[in-house]
Amino acid sequence: MHKIKISAVSYLNSKPFIYGLEHSDLISEIDLQLDMPSVCAQKLIDNKVDIGLIPVAVIPSLPESHIISDYCIGAVGKVASVMLYSKVPLTEISKVLLDYQSRTSVTLVKVLAQNYWKIGPQWIKAEADYETLISGTTAAVIIGDRTFGIEDNYEYVYDLAEEWQKFTQLPFVFACWVSNKQIDDAFISSFNQALKTGLDARTQIIPQLQASGTYKTDVQHYLTKSIDYVFDQPKKQALELFLSYMGKLT
Repeated sequence: MHKIKISAVSYLNSKPFIYGLEHSDLISEIDLQLDMPSVCAQKLIDNKVDIGLIPVAVIPSLPESHIISDYCIGAVGKVASVMLYSKVPLTEISKVLLDYQSRTSVTLVKVLAQNYWKIGPQWIKAEADYETLISGTTAAVIIGDRTFGIEDNYEYVYDLAEEWQKFTQLPFVFACWVSNKQIDDAFISSFNQALKTGLDARTQIIPQLQASGTYKTDVQHYLTKSIDYVFDQPKKQALELFLSYMGKLT
C-alpha cells in the first residue's frame, strides 16, 4: 500500500498534532517524519514528502501548493517562541543573526524591520550555536524550544508575533499543513479529524510533557494560550497580508 509521506515539525507546539496522528487509524496509512521547520519545507519542495507542516514563507516556492487543514501553528499576540533577542534597543541594532531553522521567522523579522520598526540592520545567516554571538549591537532571531527560559539573559526581548499584531492588528500564522499535490478528500477529512483529536487531548498529554523536564516553560500555558491552532478567517487574512509584504521586501 502506498503511504502518504508527512513531515511534521518536532517542536513542542506540534506535539498535539503528532499525538493525534499517532493515535488515529491513519497511522497505518502514513509515513510520519519529524523534522525542524526548514527540513519540513525542503522535503516538500524536493517532493520527498506529500504533506508538510511548513513555514508559510515557503509556500510561494512550491510549484504546486494546497493548504489542506483547518489547523495551523499560529498566535494571537505573544507566541513566546519566535523571538528577537538584543543587548540594545531596536534603533541601535546593527546586525541580526537569522535562525537557520525557519524561513517564516526570518522573513517576519525583515518585514517588521522594513515596514514597522523602520530599521535597516545587516542580516546574517546564522549557523549552529550562534546564540552565543549576541553582544553589543548584534541581535538574533531564535525560534522554537530553544527560546524557553532564556529571556532573562537579554536586556531587550521582542516577541515577533506580538510585534506583528501591534503593526497589523491581526494574528499571525507561522506554519500550515501544505501538500504539493492533490490529496484525496476522504484522507484530508480523516487527517483533520486526527489533528482535532490531538488538540482535544491536550489535557491528557500536557502533564506528561511538563513532567518530562524537557521544556523550560509552562507547557500548559504555551499549548493552550500562546499557540492558537485554528486556521480561521483572521489568520487567513494575516497570511495573505504577510505574503504580500514578503513579496515587497527590499
